[in-house]
Amino acid sequence: MVKSEMSAKRVMRSVSRFIEEKLGLIVNVEKSKVTKPNDPDMKFLGFGFFMDYQADLYKAKPHQKSQDRFKFKLKQLTRKNWSVDTKYQIERINQLIRGWVNYFKVGYMKTALGKIDSHTRFRLRMCIWKKWKTAKKRRENLIKLGMDRYSAYKNSYTSKGTVRTAYSWILTTTITNKRLAQSGLISCEQHYIKVRA
Repeated sequence: MVKSEMSAKRVMRSVSRFIEEKLGLIVNVEKSKVTKPNDPDMKFLGFGFFMDYQADLYKAKPHQKSQDRFKFKLKQLTRKNWSVDTKYQIERINQLIRGWVNYFKVGYMKTALGKIDSHTRFRLRMCIWKKWKTAKKRRENLIKLGMDRYSAYKNSYTSKGTVRTAYSWILTTTITNKRLAQSGLISCEQHYIKVRA
C-alpha cells in the first residue's frame, strides 16, 4: 500500500526481482498488476476489497464473481427437475455452504449471505412442491404441515405455477424457515456467524 502509482510500480519491480532472482520463482505478469484495492476488477484468491470509512481501512469480502459462482452452484443443487430425495438434496446444499463460507469467513458478507439464504429457501420450496406432483399428495402434505382441510384441498388444485406457489403464503406458512432448519438445512448467515465467533 503506497501513496502513488509511481511508487507502486517501483515496489512491484523490486518485489518481482526478489521473487525471481532470490527465490527462483516465476512471476505471472498476467495476474500481477498495480491497482487500487477497491477496483471492481481487482480479485485476489477469490476476494475483492472495499473501504470501510468508519474504520478508515480496507476490508476483504468475497468478490462478486465468487458470489455469482456460489449462487450458480446452489441453483444447480435446487433444480426443479433434479429427482433426488430432499434429505440428500439438503446434504449436498449443506456441503457446499460449509465449504464456501469456511473459505471466505475472513471476509465481510453477512448481508449478502442473508439474501442468498432467502433465495435458497425459496428454490427448495419450489423443488418440494414439484416433488409432491399430484393434487392428492399436495393436499396430504399441506394438512400434515398444519393447513386446514378446506384450504389444503383448494390450494392443492392451484393454477399458480411452481415458482409463484413457492413465493406465496401457501408454502411460506407451511414449509417455514424453521421447518427447513429442522429438516437439516443450514443457514449461510448463521454458519458464517458461528465460524467467525
